[in-house]
Amino acid sequence: MEFPLVVGVDGSDGSLVALAWAVEEAARFGLSLRVVHASLWERYEGPVPSFNDERPADELMTERVIAVARQRAGQLHPDVQVDAVTVPRDAADALVDESRKAAALVTGSSGRGVLRGMLLGSVSLAVAGRAHCPVTVVRGEERNIRGTAHKVVVGVEEGEEAATAVRFALREAEGRGCEVEAVRAWRAPQQPTDPLTVLDESARVYAEQATDVLEEVLDAAQSEYPQVTIRRTVVEGPAHKALLQPSADADLLVLGASRRHDHRGLHLGRVSHTALHHAACPVAVVPHG
Repeated sequence: MEFPLVVGVDGSDGSLVALAWAVEEAARFGLSLRVVHASLWERYEGPVPSFNDERPADELMTERVIAVARQRAGQLHPDVQVDAVTVPRDAADALVDESRKAAALVTGSSGRGVLRGMLLGSVSLAVAGRAHCPVTVVRGEERNIRGTAHKVVVGVEEGEEAATAVRFALREAEGRGCEVEAVRAWRAPQQPTDPLTVLDESARVYAEQATDVLEEVLDAAQSEYPQVTIRRTVVEGPAHKALLQPSADADLLVLGASRRHDHRGLHLGRVSHTALHHAACPVAVVPHG
């Protein structure tokens, strides 16, 4: 049995945008959708004796969040099977646990409460860094979220595991009927006598090495998706900056994340952090392996 696509909701505008994105994604790939709302009011209060007919405000809000999510999902795609549940846990812990049995996980870029003004909500950042499946944080401009750019961008790392993120990007592009732009950034040492100038020969060598890495990774993944058009981009500069520009004209930015042996979860480096905070389109963080 195929795992469902899981989306976290909390009633905020950001989570409702993520819900709509997740419904489209579930319909695109023929997945069922599991809507999860994490609320701690039951854990801390539980059923308590009541001497009047009024119900706790948190209980009413939780029911409304789930009811609205189920209704909106049904309106967007009646054919998508929707399972909506409330989990009495911390939001980040609940979604990380859900990720163990999810095809992928979707969150909004910000949530309710005091952290709403941050560039990226703490829950989304924690989930992207700890989940056991691909996590898409739905952020960016409306036209990018709606998928009108018809392009998926993927950052290409080095090594055998780099093909995992590329395969995810190709699968997304195939489902959307669009192209993939594969980006590999490179840096050359600066000339000691002039820090602002890079030696031409050195630049050529590093550019060729970056191109070789790009071709090797793409060759390993493209055979599974021969119908997808891939545009190759090799650019000099920091990777976290090189990926922001193409994200402005993309429906999705895909990045790989490596597991650390000495820490629980994923290691999100500078590239992932920058993209999750500043990309102009939704960002998918794909764990290697």
